[in-house]
Amino acid sequence: MFSKFAVPVAILFAVLGIWEGAVHLFEIPRYILPAPSKIVVTLFVEHSQLLRHTLVTLEEMLLGFALAVGIGIPLAVLMFEFPVLEKAFYPYVIGSQTVPVFAIAPLLVLWFGFGIASKVVMAALIVFFAIVLNTLDGLKSTDPDTVNLFRILRATRWQILWKVRIPSALPFIFSGAKIGISISTIGAVIGEWVGAKAGLGFLMLYANGRLEISLVFAAIFCLTLLGLGLFGLMTLLERYAMPWRHQHNTLDTR
Repeated sequence: MFSKFAVPVAILFAVLGIWEGAVHLFEIPRYILPAPSKIVVTLFVEHSQLLRHTLVTLEEMLLGFALAVGIGIPLAVLMFEFPVLEKAFYPYVIGSQTVPVFAIAPLLVLWFGFGIASKVVMAALIVFFAIVLNTLDGLKSTDPDTVNLFRILRATRWQILWKVRIPSALPFIFSGAKIGISISTIGAVIGEWVGAKAGLGFLMLYANGRLEISLVFAAIFCLTLLGLGLFGLMTLLERYAMPWRHQHNTLDTR
């Protein structure tokens, strides 16, 4: 376990050391680039403010992720079961990612207001693509021999779906979920940048306007922790939902 994280941790400390040294050596003003030590101090001094705004952003991310999963997985199942729906909706699923979120963020704020709703919808839009595409690919990857065996045993279409296709698609679904929950920060923060009264995105704009750049970096650090923490939580859920896959990976000696 230690060797797994030794290299990334060593690289991190090396980068922070170079950063700290460069700031002091070249006397870079703190309103342009604060030293890592200054950011650490800000994390401790402003911990209550950072925690309050972090909880707001976390709520937006989780609700947006839940909304994307609640709509995305059923839609992917319907698109798989009814090819006409795949032909109808697939271009729109792809198109939802071709429009920059910044372009529609003002519209979402106008439609859903400055409250939490617009941020949740924005986060859901970011996550939606990964959920739908990964679920659809997972359903299509089911072993045809297993499906044929269930058909020989006179299983119904829906029995094959729930007992064969969805369990087979779980690795794909969780891959999409891990990607989605990690990038849900993007939608939430963009929504807060466009219009909000709380959240890490709002705090970053507020601190930037006051040239408190160390607080901006502290907010970015909290966002990074959110993404990593939720990714780790989703990994634990994946191991719980698919213990057989984890056991297989444990037995792999490569």
